[in-house]
Amino acid sequence: MQQRWRVPAISTLFVAAVLGVGLTPSWAAAPAAGKGAVVHNGIDVLIADDFAPLAGKSVGLITNPTGVTRDLRSTIDVLHKSGKVKLVALFGLEHGVRGNIHAGDRISDSKDLATGLPVYSLYGKTPKPTPEMLKGIDALVYDVQDIGCRSYTYVSSMADAMEAAAQNGVRFVVLDRPNPLTGNRIEGRPLELKYKSHVGYFPIPYIYGMTCGELAKMINGEGWLAGGTKCDLTVVPLKGWRRDMWFDQTDLMWVPTSPHVPRADTSMFYAATGIMGELQVVSEGVGYTLPFELAGGPFVEDAEAFANELTRRKLPGVRFRPTYFTPYYMDHVKGKACGGVQIYITDRDSVGLTAVQFQVMDAVRKLYPQVELFGSKRDSMFDKVCGTDRIRKMFLEGKSVDQIVKFWNSGRESFMKQRAKYLIYK
Repeated sequence: MQQRWRVPAISTLFVAAVLGVGLTPSWAAAPAAGKGAVVHNGIDVLIADDFAPLAGKSVGLITNPTGVTRDLRSTIDVLHKSGKVKLVALFGLEHGVRGNIHAGDRISDSKDLATGLPVYSLYGKTPKPTPEMLKGIDALVYDVQDIGCRSYTYVSSMADAMEAAAQNGVRFVVLDRPNPLTGNRIEGRPLELKYKSHVGYFPIPYIYGMTCGELAKMINGEGWLAGGTKCDLTVVPLKGWRRDMWFDQTDLMWVPTSPHVPRADTSMFYAATGIMGELQVVSEGVGYTLPFELAGGPFVEDAEAFANELTRRKLPGVRFRPTYFTPYYMDHVKGKACGGVQIYITDRDSVGLTAVQFQVMDAVRKLYPQVELFGSKRDSMFDKVCGTDRIRKMFLEGKSVDQIVKFWNSGRESFMKQRAKYLIYK
């Protein structure tokens, strides 16, 4: 669901300081780079192990700009120059191997200018590697940073690649990376399989609290690949990571996972407004300098009244500041003066991230009944991202936001029991 370009984002802390908002977000006190816990990504562990799991193998690498070592060397370059493995092909997800493709654009096969290697697109006509692409490959390696939300398309592409590996007798290796929303947070219902799509493949909650390596183990172990097949899976684990860690507590540097996720904390805001943004009625700030950190639209003439309505709800861990903005792009709001709020996460451990957007939508239907949240072709994407049509229908039926949020978060307990045996970290 990461389909939108960005203008460089302004730090929330910077805006708060300039405007004298006087907030102290919980993540403001997190350790700065070099002072937190020392966490090593899977690629760093692989290097330290002298590439043992891949030694002498012909390797295909699924990656993008987030595939880097602790010191920001590209995994592509590391494997290409290792002398231990033979890197023979690259595979690109949404945005491409080098991150130069517009979100949502289909990608064609090409050649990597830096290495001369063939680059096969997994975000276009061929969503999973074909037998021809995998010919001569011993191991398919996945090294991509994710943001911990089901609708982010990378984990769906990972599953497609796992399926191809299983069908073609190719080993699948995940170089693990942290979940920036921690490994403990679970929000949203497990997806109903009739809404399976590239923005939601498996019956997991919207925020699923697992690393990619753990999720790969669950996909494999639960028989979720086509026909219940299983791939020959190896996870190269993180070193030093704990489940309670937010990304800024890892001592790792963040590489934008897509154009609208420029910072690690944007992962929180994506979870808080991204589903709502799929309707393209209420702007979530995409098209302006604060992607996913805003909520508003041309229909909000009095931002103060909108902020007061949301503040009155006393949502834990979040505050709302009235603001006005004019998006630079996104057709439904481009060039239009919008009123709304800037969203501040003041306590990330207590905030219900995904519930924020449902509260915003409820405030819109209360204050601006003339605004039709639903009824366009975007409804189907909203349902797919929610993993159910019940959220939309409950809004249309006039159900209270408390009822909607309660339904949204039902079913998590069974998932947590199901996932337990696949967890790698404590």
